[in-house]
Amino acid sequence: MTFVVVALISAVTATALAYRDARTAVLRRTQDAAVNDVRTRVTAVAADFDLPPDQRSLARFAAKVSDGLGARIVVARYQDLVAVSDPLADTEGRITVELRSAVRAGDGTRFQRVMWRDEPYLVVGMPVTYADGDRRFSGLEVFAITDLRAERDDTAALLDSVRAGILPVVVLAAVLALLAAGTVLRPVRKLGRATRELAEGDLGSRVAAKGHDELADLARTFNETADALQASDARLREQEAKARRFVADVSHELRTPLAAMTMVATVLEEDADQLPPDAARAARTVGAETARLSRLVEDLMEISRFDANAIRLNAAETDLADTVRASLALRGWTDHVEVRLDEGVRAVVDRRRVDVIVANLVGNALRHGAPPVSVTLGTRTRTTTSAGASTSAGEEWVTVEVADHGPGLPPEARERVFDRFYKADAARTRSAADSGGQGSGLGTAIALENARLHGGTIDVAEGPEGGAVFTLWLPLRRTGEDAE
Repeated sequence: MTFVVVALISAVTATALAYRDARTAVLRRTQDAAVNDVRTRVTAVAADFDLPPDQRSLARFAAKVSDGLGARIVVARYQDLVAVSDPLADTEGRITVELRSAVRAGDGTRFQRVMWRDEPYLVVGMPVTYADGDRRFSGLEVFAITDLRAERDDTAALLDSVRAGILPVVVLAAVLALLAAGTVLRPVRKLGRATRELAEGDLGSRVAAKGHDELADLARTFNETADALQASDARLREQEAKARRFVADVSHELRTPLAAMTMVATVLEEDADQLPPDAARAARTVGAETARLSRLVEDLMEISRFDANAIRLNAAETDLADTVRASLALRGWTDHVEVRLDEGVRAVVDRRRVDVIVANLVGNALRHGAPPVSVTLGTRTRTTTSAGASTSAGEEWVTVEVADHGPGLPPEARERVFDRFYKADAARTRSAADSGGQGSGLGTAIALENARLHGGTIDVAEGPEGGAVFTLWLPLRRTGEDAE
């Protein structure tokens, strides 16, 4: 479109300039010829003309001048006498006062283009002077009126022909623009589309590289970059898969010896009271660390299942207040936690995985926070978007809020508290723990994965009176509603 507009403007400008120059040239040629003819003819006729004239002699003078000038109308004036070569011609409207004044001033031959009755005319006027050397004005004035309609028609025909040439110019410009689009704009558009597809994750996106110009070089460079990126992505995915398999295989292989170690440690702990103090302490330490190692292996197995997308929800409509109470009672935390549970809150969830989330959050609050620890169950309208969950304004959500009154978490720890194996600073000796004993560093990561599996998330913030506040958000879905 820009190409066509520029071509159109150029054509119109060229047409206007050509018309102006042609019209000026035609009119100048006509007026120069008219001035020379009038001057020559008047000089020749005036040589035999006697002054002062009478009306008849002045009329003969005008007729003689007109005969030598072709079809021009001649007006001769001497004081109050006026003679016209064509008695029927109306000359008053064609000879202006300005031209008469200029001729009467005796400044030589003058001309003027006038419009009379919407038709163009050229009027040439000159005074007749004595030929005795001092160029005295004789009082005789001559005006010749030339019709310019032929010149007007010629310039109009020229304008029409040039104007008719604009259409082919514009069509040619459009063709050139299409060719430019085919050779420049389309490849650029295709390259832009391929770049967007690559940015959206389609690593197989490529563009056809044709020719040897700069665009073809750019297309080949893009394809080489995409090939390298695809190969790198394939290597990374392969390495990630190997790492997941390695973790899963190691965890699986550790389960059998850990089971044996756990049995031995259990026997040693049961007989610890009968052992010497140092041996009893060692037996209890071995039992605690063996239990912690067993939990770490189980957490690694769980994380590997999440990474492999092998987790499936066993969801059913559940009373969440009963689920929270059962989770606390199972671990003996009922007397250590203040509960504020809205009764009758039901949603489609996997009860076992909600139990894991609640156990992790409450266990962390009891171990790393300070009493009182509170658990609050309710529903809210969520209007913002959190990491891991896509929300919409006005949607109802179930919230389980776990708060403590301990030292809390600094901002940098709150940003990373859900990272795997992340350990917070001394304010909270461990950032992640499961339902008992020392944490593996994977508990909060597993809790967040379970929340995301339900289409929810977990937020962490600082409490209004200190401490940390973890909030579990779950979509309020019931039986018969679609669950993502």
